[in-house]
Amino acid sequence: MKILGIDPALTITGYGAIYAEKNKLRLIEAGVIITSAKQDLTQRLNKIYRATLKLISDTKPDILVLEKLYAHHRHPATAYILGHARGTICLACAQKNIPLAEYAATKIKKAIVGQGLAPKQQVQRMVMNMLNLKTVPKYTDVTDALALAIAHSYIAKTKR
Repeated sequence: MKILGIDPALTITGYGAIYAEKNKLRLIEAGVIITSAKQDLTQRLNKIYRATLKLISDTKPDILVLEKLYAHHRHPATAYILGHARGTICLACAQKNIPLAEYAATKIKKAIVGQGLAPKQQVQRMVMNMLNLKTVPKYTDVTDALALAIAHSYIAKTKR
């Protein structure tokens, strides 16, 4: 199964595509989509949307995985901005007829590390170990996206 995980954000959107079969995981592609704060919102969203369409076309995933939206009461505007980026990704999925899965951050961390409140660095180390990555990605958004894909491979197995 090819799984594309995307960690959406307006400035740096991380992505990671893996191939999961039985108990083996293999990295297909990973990276970031970066937009500039100097661009207006519509240009930034368009860049995320077009890049997502290209990712779907290039990697041909069986499913795309996103983290469920979480809004902290102290920073409600963050959820709105994140919602814009997520919306463009959801639209790309719909247009390409790719199923979409969403999981809470705690469920992702539990699947990867075994603890729902694990720190980001611990998740990053586990993802690197699981995929035999030799260098730490420049952006944690990449390992966050890969964690989404890996977690889905585990969660989907338990649902069968």
